[in-house]
Amino acid sequence: MLKKQIQTTDAPAAIGPYSQAIRAGGFIFYSGQIPLDPSSGTLVGGGIEEQTRQVITNMRAMLHASGCDFADVVKTTIYLTDLADFATVNEIYGECFSDVPPARACVQVAALPKGSMVEIEWIATVKQ
Repeated sequence: MLKKQIQTTDAPAAIGPYSQAIRAGGFIFYSGQIPLDPSSGTLVGGGIEEQTRQVITNMRAMLHASGCDFADVVKTTIYLTDLADFATVNEIYGECFSDVPPARACVQVAALPKGSMVEIEWIATVKQ
């Protein structure tokens, strides 16, 4: 199977030995996005709402770089450092998906990179 790396400067650069996204077969596998400002590489200020909106902005940039949009997303995993933030994250997340939302898991974790409160990773189908 051929795999192709997808990169964009419109989303935060990888902060480790991984790709922003990989296209393999009919799918694109996106690395988790945390609420980093792509231009500075720093965590955005504010609480869970601001951080979630930045993650969604980063997701949109990555989807655009791969020729996709939110309608092409088939699976997401949301990582939260506090499940008490679920309702806020769910409301913002829901603004992106309309007719057929993707399959999803949401889990609480002990910590996320750079002190982030939220991270989302996802898989999308390749547009034909």
